[in-house]
Amino acid sequence: MTDDRTIDTFDTFDTFDLGPQALIVARLAAEMTQEQLDRDTPCPGLAVHHMLGHLGGLAVAFRDAGRKDLGVTTDTNPGSVVPDIGPDWRETLPKALDELAEAWRDPAAWTGETRAGGVTLPGAVAGAVAADELVVHGWDLARATGREYEPDEVALRAAYGFLAAAAENSGPGEGVFGPVVPVPDDAPLLDRVIGLSGRDPGWKP
Repeated sequence: MTDDRTIDTFDTFDTFDLGPQALIVARLAAEMTQEQLDRDTPCPGLAVHHMLGHLGGLAVAFRDAGRKDLGVTTDTNPGSVVPDIGPDWRETLPKALDELAEAWRDPAAWTGETRAGGVTLPGAVAGAVAADELVVHGWDLARATGREYEPDEVALRAAYGFLAAAAENSGPGEGVFGPVVPVPDDAPLLDRVIGLSGRDPGWKP
């Protein structure tokens, strides 16, 4: 079902390269073992294989959003289905992540309006949302599998800018993805991003 809301209340974000963060996520996925696919993630009800499926879907959606190629991939609410991987995910996921990064290297991707997840939003905001998705879900995968995780600094700051702006425009204690988990102001930036995304930075399997 298409959501006709328009997100237009956030600050404009500078253009930046999504490639480094997309590569970090692709490497996490490439290192995944078969046994790890069934592990829980910080996202309630989603195992690692679901999260990888979600990443594949969002990579295609934000690729097409960057290209302004609007249609089913950009207009489908991601919450309408439970994501999962296909048999060829080890080939399709890194390809989609690479195409996502390439689409957003075009300055035109950051201008005008586009759609993602059934929501209309300015191109510059969509780029920041894409960064947020890659940063947070990269953390989900790393935390679920006990890996060290250091996201791209530029993407991390863009994710924080988006989430902080979303929290300001939501009710007290609310963020764009649900209730904010309080995190000290002097906590590492990644912890603050994770808290704003509605996750506990201290989550462990």
